[in-house]
Amino acid sequence: MQNQAEYIGIDVSKSYLDVAGWCQQTYQRFPNNAQGIGDLILWSESSHTHLVVLEATGGLELPLVAELAHAHLKTAVVNPRRIREFARSIGQLAKTDRLDAMVIAHFGYATQPQARKMPTEQENRLNALVTRRKQLVDMLTAEKNRFHSAGQDMRLDIQEHIDWMETRLKKLEIEITVFIDQVPEWKEKDDVLRSMPGVGAVTSATLLAMLPELGTLNRQRIAALVGVAPVNKDSGRRQRKRRVYGGRASVRCALYMAALSAVKHNPRIRDFYQHLLSKGKEKKVALTACMRKLIVILNAMLQKNQTFSFGVPLAP
Repeated sequence: MQNQAEYIGIDVSKSYLDVAGWCQQTYQRFPNNAQGIGDLILWSESSHTHLVVLEATGGLELPLVAELAHAHLKTAVVNPRRIREFARSIGQLAKTDRLDAMVIAHFGYATQPQARKMPTEQENRLNALVTRRKQLVDMLTAEKNRFHSAGQDMRLDIQEHIDWMETRLKKLEIEITVFIDQVPEWKEKDDVLRSMPGVGAVTSATLLAMLPELGTLNRQRIAALVGVAPVNKDSGRRQRKRRVYGGRASVRCALYMAALSAVKHNPRIRDFYQHLLSKGKEKKVALTACMRKLIVILNAMLQKNQTFSFGVPLAP
């Protein structure tokens, strides 16, 4: 057992890293700091680790993931929902940090999630810039909503904050554009993506930052990765409505806005949308189908390094 390839599960919190090995049924807790991460990596290497699995925790996991990459340890970062559903499927209802780490390790052993390519420093920087932009947009929306319900004595203060955030947002968008232009590979991809009517600077930057797999996968896998591929819910004679499920929410939000623009300004997407409506599809369903068609076409454009043209079919 000692030399068996090990599957490591890590439950990441702000203060601690709870680490469990499934095959050898081991457990350790390390502080979530530089020293703790270093000790964790030494412990993992001594355990003949085949794969490290951890949940995406909104950024808390990033320093650890970077160090695991530097140590050349295969790492899979998975959606927390998959872990929760796996725990329910095996009847693991109790929750402690140690149990969570062991469930993550068991999940890795049972499902063999694909180790992801570790992002470069440039990719991390672009991701951080795009994430910060979204945070500013959310805060700006919240302040504008507060302005309408605030008393007269507070409106001046709120307006000053709105003006500051709008100025900062414009500077950040310029910073994102300049950063993309400085990387020839991104600049080339950005030109291809933005040739599609409906895809602007924000959507393109989001796809480059949050969906680096775009252009490398087939149409089914890229649609599923984004979360716009309908999932069957059939059993026996019962056939339920297919629904989209999972995926990357940040990419899906950007794609939704692009689809709204495309159904107005892109004849290919507009005709597809109108065709679905004429068949009795609900507007929301038709728009989701347009999102899927849009990402499939963009994926094909990057695969062929070909800008959009109405006369050239890129994807069904």
